[in-house]
Amino acid sequence: MTTASTPGFPTWVDLGTADLEDAKRFYSGLFGWTADVAGEEFGGYTTFMLNGRPVAGAGPLYGEGQPTAWSTYIATTNADAIADRVAVAGGKVLVAPFDVLDQGRMAAFLDPSGAPFSVWQAGTMRGAAIFDVPGSLTWNELNTRDLDGSRVFYGSVFGWQFRHSSMGNQPYLVAKLTETPICGIQPMAAADWPVDMPAHWMVYFAVQDCDRTAMHVRSLGGQVLQPPTNLQIGRYAVLEDPQGGMFAILASQG
Repeated sequence: MTTASTPGFPTWVDLGTADLEDAKRFYSGLFGWTADVAGEEFGGYTTFMLNGRPVAGAGPLYGEGQPTAWSTYIATTNADAIADRVAVAGGKVLVAPFDVLDQGRMAAFLDPSGAPFSVWQAGTMRGAAIFDVPGSLTWNELNTRDLDGSRVFYGSVFGWQFRHSSMGNQPYLVAKLTETPICGIQPMAAADWPVDMPAHWMVYFAVQDCDRTAMHVRSLGGQVLQPPTNLQIGRYAVLEDPQGGMFAILASQG
């Protein structure tokens, strides 16, 4: 995943958080981000910058009881057409397409398994400007209890094709367009996931040293949910910020 604003590819991630000020402290300390706070017309929305280029966003929670969570935005040239496809394919339109001033047009959805995701139709804001370097987005992954249903749904909505793989002893789908890997889909095996954990998209940020970053999370007030573990492509961990927002880190091999 190395591109921004290409239709069908993850282009942006942002955090809805119960404590925006503390999120700025935590993520700036962890990844070396700086916070660029927008004007009042954007409700205090914060763009996290890495070396002066946008990598992620954060904003306050708007819904009562809404948990702190990271959201994945998939690029499109027509948010309204995607909304139509989502409805036809059995998903739910949570927020109908709307313009974010001249920045772009967005919409938010639930897939049939209940996982939230969004789309972004770029205007003056293209999406993230850096990928796959330490401190930036490097992978997005759907965790679902309906692997086949998710394959059919996202294939219908975005035209993704899929390569069958495995992660440990579990099946794993790699979504692709024109042979370029886009994201992953893995089943939430009953033995590995709490029964009340809903389907969700996980965001992965690249790091230089997985173990050192995981230790740093604790010192900043976060938690390590999945300790550093080796994969074929590198070493990863699943972490939680002080407000309960889950995310993953990946130190790639080579």
